[in-house]
Amino acid sequence: MPSEGGKATVRFGGSGVCLISAVPNQGFTVSTEQTEPQNLTVTFSASRHRSEITATTRPQSQAGVREVSW
Repeated sequence: MPSEGGKATVRFGGSGVCLISAVPNQGFTVSTEQTEPQNLTVTFSASRHRSEITATTRPQSQAGVREVSW
């Protein structure tokens, strides 16, 4: 899934979501958080922008992107 900050690739499975890769664009850093197998967040951060990709298997497999600039 592409975003302004980079691109993340995830795999959805019966037991949850798995991060395959997270590649930041120039000037961005990347961090991930997965507090449970069904939810994953990949955050690309720069000095004045943040791209947050969330992937979940609840209630169905889906992913979304949230862009924030300041």
